[in-house]
Amino acid sequence: MPLSEEELRLLEQMERALSEEDPKFASTLRGTSLRRTARRRAIAAGACFVAGVALLMTGAVTQLPVVGIVGFLVMLGSGTVALTSMRGQAAAAAAPADPRQAAHPSRGFTVIDGGRKSRTRRPRRTSGSFMERMEERWRRRREQNGGF
Repeated sequence: MPLSEEELRLLEQMERALSEEDPKFASTLRGTSLRRTARRRAIAAGACFVAGVALLMTGAVTQLPVVGIVGFLVMLGSGTVALTSMRGQAAAAAAPADPRQAAHPSRGFTVIDGGRKSRTRRPRRTSGSFMERMEERWRRRREQNGGF
């Protein structure tokens, strides 16, 4: 059920009062600072990744495996941070900026099938030995490929 005009007006007044009282908290709720933080993290992770590549190459050139391993670990860590921050940035961008859209209970919810998914599995054959099953497979392949 959508909000009435008076409820929307009261909600906007509450939002204005909140943003005047605590602008940092209000920007966090809007998601703007989350996107900025995620972007900064991704850029810093990219710079660390380049430093990790430099360490890896330095270790390879100087034949110091410890330096190369440290460079690889720096690359791995920065890549992980970059991917998680990019996912966070995408999630923050997908959130509605309009609070009236976010207030509606049906926004952002989808139907998820619960339980196990029905997969078409081949019935397990317990009869026969390993060699008999392999011979049966071989025979089926030869029949499908025209005797070859």
